Amino acid sequence: MSKKTLIPVGPYHPLQEEPELFKLYCDGEIVKDIKWETGYNHRSIEKLSESKTYEQVFFLVERICGICSTSHPFAFANAVEEIVGVEITNRAKYIRSIIAELERIHSHLLWVGLAGHFLGYNTVFMWAWKYREPILDLFEMITGNRNSYAMFRVGGVRRDIENSKIQTIQKILSECRKKNDLLTGAVMDDPVIHARTKGVGILTKQDVLDYCAVGPTARASGVAIDIRKDDPYAAYPLVNWKVITAEAGDVFAKAEVRLLEMYESFSIIEQCLEGLKKEKEGDITVRITEIPEGVGHGRAEAPRGEVFHFVVSDGSNSPARHKIRAPSYVNIATFRKSCIGQTIADATITLAAVDPCYCCTERMASVYDMSSGERIMNANELINLSSSKTSELKKQMDRK
Repeated sequence: MSKKTLIPVGPYHPLQEEPELFKLYCDGEIVKDIKWETGYNHRSIEKLSESKTYEQVFFLVERICGICSTSHPFAFANAVEEIVGVEITNRAKYIRSIIAELERIHSHLLWVGLAGHFLGYNTVFMWAWKYREPILDLFEMITGNRNSYAMFRVGGVRRDIENSKIQTIQKILSECRKKNDLLTGAVMDDPVIHARTKGVGILTKQDVLDYCAVGPTARASGVAIDIRKDDPYAAYPLVNWKVITAEAGDVFAKAEVRLLEMYESFSIIEQCLEGLKKEKEGDITVRITEIPEGVGHGRAEAPRGEVFHFVVSDGSNSPARHKIRAPSYVNIATFRKSCIGQTIADATITLAAVDPCYCCTERMASVYDMSSGERIMNANELINLSSSKTSELKKQMDRK
């Protein structure tokens, strides 16, 4: 048996926008095994949340991921509103969904551009990022920000979309749809892209089920899961749209799903804008005076897949426990299945194909004493500590 060569990708690498280490064990040009090391940018978001008011937590969780900066506030709002037992207004539902779908478009365009760059096809990179600019301009028009939109609050949204702006938004969206036609045609018909992505990094339907993959990573393998359909929230049950899937499970299929999903997002936004015209302006929030004791589960379909927030309230002004699971947490693990057997040249685009976000995936692996360097807790002990704290909080609420 030949000796395997270790090729590190990361923790700092030109093709990774965040620090993460992947160890590729290769036999010649073929990847035989992969080991993944995390923990380079853990930011303790869950612990920080316990020291913030519910209003402040929205601004905190927006910064879990710059690309999915609405997905986490969406899931958090859904969790807290479950505790309160409040139904937000239809106008707020439409606005929340508009922001989420604009974010899906800009995230998918960003990924398509980066994928082109990873393949050395910089024309796709420049086109996709140019076509993304009007979407960011729409965010600025609607929210005042191109990223981190600060739109969500418990009970609704912070800002209205005035009906006087709807026609302008529709015009910009119409132009964006035409540009998306050009980009989609270029990617779907290009023989070079086909050669570099078809049959590369295949994840089978069974692999998706085994690894519990979510989002476009799962849908590209024929698994039609989408929280917007499976557990409807906001305006998604009020509009017509379909879940996009592909069957091949390779890098090309993941690109195809994202490109076609953007058309569904355009359609959802257009229907929500029409819905806004029928609703009363300014009717964007339900007043909440306190958050009672209870447990809430919030789910939202981020561009990368399901975001999950678990919130425990003890009746105070801050969460007693806040657990977050981002889609990359399960999707990144699929690398090991899809990369083994690939060439080194294909490994990086296979890694990139699930659109990984490392900062929102980070978990603490060990706790060390800074002065002595002695390890205080390992990963299993941290998990047990988290479970015991959650159980104790539940007992306290049951006693009350």
